[in-house]
Order: sequence, then structure tokens, then C-alpha cells
Amino acid sequence: MPTPTVKITANGQMSLPAELRHRWASGSVVVVDRGGYAIVRPVPDDVPGALAGAYSGPGPSTDDLRAGERAEDAERDDVRSVDG
Repeated sequence: MPTPTVKITANGQMSLPAELRHRWASGSVVVVDRGGYAIVRPVPDDVPGALAGAYSGPGPSTDDLRAGERAEDAERDDVRSVDG
């Protein structure tokens, strides 16, 4: 599909081409202002459901995260004491 050009009405409305609307199958979009241009992205109707697959699982425990941070801090302290 070639890059579509759409017109903006006096009220600030624009119509997305039918091909995009059907492919995205979404009732709403988000517009990201990048200064010189804007990005239009579809918003899924079921946002939590759309994210569930990408971010499923328990993830690391807080104890594991704290232990990792402590280990990194100890390494930085060791490097500082050797350099200083």
C-alpha cells in the first residue's frame, strides 16, 4: 500500500483509509507528536489482553532484584577502591 495522504477538516478531523481501518481492526488510534511529524498507531480494543502475551509470567522476585543491585553496588565499590 502506498503511503496515503489524508485531508484534515476545518474541525481537525481526518479519515483513515479503509484498508488501514480494516487491517488494524481498532476503534481508536493514538497520535504521537514528534515535532516535525506525527505517528498514528492503532490502540487495541482490549489493551490488557494485547499486553498479556508480551509481558506474561511472574518476572523476577524483588529479593532477586535487590540481590542483583547489591552485587552491582559491591562491584562498583571494589573498582573505586582499586582505582582510588
